[in-house]
Amino acid sequence: MKSPHKCPIQRISELESIVGRLSPVQKMLLGTDGSVTSLLEILTGSPIEIETLAQEIIPADQAVAKELNLNPGEDVNYRVVKLKKAGTGETLIYAVSHTPLKRLEDSFRDDLTRADIPIGVILKKHKIESRREINSAGFLQADRKLGQIFNIFPKELALQRNYKIIRQGEPLIAIEETFPYNSFQDANRVVIETPARIHLTLTDLTGTSGRVDGGAGITLDEPGILLEAERSNELLVTGENADRAKAAAQAVMERFGLGGARLTLRENYKMHVGLGRGTQLGIAAGKAICELYHKEVGVREIARTINRGGTSGIGTAAFDMGGFIIDGGHTFGPGREKTDFRPSSVSSGIRPARATARHDFPQDWNILLAIPEVPRGAHGQQEADIFKKYCPLPPAEVHELCYQILVRILPSVVEEDLDEFGAAINRIQEIGFKRIEIMLQHPLVRSLMEEMRAAGSACAGLSSFGPTVYVITDTQTRDIESAAHDVMRSVGGEVMITRARNEGARIRALQ
Repeated sequence: MKSPHKCPIQRISELESIVGRLSPVQKMLLGTDGSVTSLLEILTGSPIEIETLAQEIIPADQAVAKELNLNPGEDVNYRVVKLKKAGTGETLIYAVSHTPLKRLEDSFRDDLTRADIPIGVILKKHKIESRREINSAGFLQADRKLGQIFNIFPKELALQRNYKIIRQGEPLIAIEETFPYNSFQDANRVVIETPARIHLTLTDLTGTSGRVDGGAGITLDEPGILLEAERSNELLVTGENADRAKAAAQAVMERFGLGGARLTLRENYKMHVGLGRGTQLGIAAGKAICELYHKEVGVREIARTINRGGTSGIGTAAFDMGGFIIDGGHTFGPGREKTDFRPSSVSSGIRPARATARHDFPQDWNILLAIPEVPRGAHGQQEADIFKKYCPLPPAEVHELCYQILVRILPSVVEEDLDEFGAAINRIQEIGFKRIEIMLQHPLVRSLMEEMRAAGSACAGLSSFGPTVYVITDTQTRDIESAAHDVMRSVGGEVMITRARNEGARIRALQ
């Protein structure tokens, strides 16, 4: 997103109203009409190095020709570079430039095309009298490429500006510069990127063994939550579902005696669709507060503080360690952790279930998520009422469910046997609490599972209380995706192709 054709002060002010507070240094980098290289050297106290990523002569396309007052097809030098801090190699700026060859002297052209020399240095060396004309300042979400260049998370915000170097009334160079929003800040910051999770099933809702709950799940690389935090005198939260994040942060602040913070939710995903967003959001908010104040608090303790994980420990373990997870549930009976059957939402104060087994999930297996626009999964009092109505479950079903998880699913993950894994996943849709969850779904959910299996997936299952349907496959991904869209055509919905994440949430603390 860019704001063109306005004075730098106005552009930067408008940008700040959208993305949040900009530091004085960021404003200088976006608004300077001088040498960026010289400014970086002053700011960092270090020489600036150039690493050239691409350098070639190309014909100007329509957009470049218009910007440089050229005819389409005229030769321009296309250059992509990283401006890096000498010594550490830290990338500070990513820059793309286009330069018309017909406006360059031979010596200038040689320096531009043959050496890793900053443009400002080249201009100074050749005593080029010029001025900079800033066209726009804006922002974008980093893709994986930018994430790798700057060592930031994909979908973090990056700031960007476009400007031209004008010589003798003609554009000499058009330049686009990009740097992360979380760079050049003037306050300590924490950035957290969470996973999501598939909840395969709850294990034991009979209570006859002296334990209850338990479950199995898979950590997902996408979708996820991206949260930024910095210290503040009070607690301020902006973004989608800010109220939930604020409640979690407040609980952690009060429990551990921590100060305020400004939290910004940059990326989010849907609530109550079976992907565990409530747990990820709450733990991320609480963990950010702890990181800001250098308070070492474990993920399970944060989850307990915000009343998450009182039935299933899968979401908490997904945040903490990722991968394929089995949790052992809670002790059950008089004087023990639980005395009745309840979902996490009404299990306040109960410790999150511990992971009893964890293994990397095969990275070659594709995971497709189909999220139809039908009523959201059960939550709150509705979910509590379902537990009361249908529990305890028949012990025979729970015994088979334990067999499917421990004898078929876990070994097939370890041995990467997709056929065996898929057969077991399909079977657990028919037994235990998962059978109840599917029975209560909109009919379209069952159609989704059937058609996606028929299109070639090894298995199809309902995640948690749905309505998200997941399938796992190593072939025919596009056919399965097409089948899902066909089924959802009447109601709408989305299909996402992702994979497992074999690590937990990623945290960057910026000093």
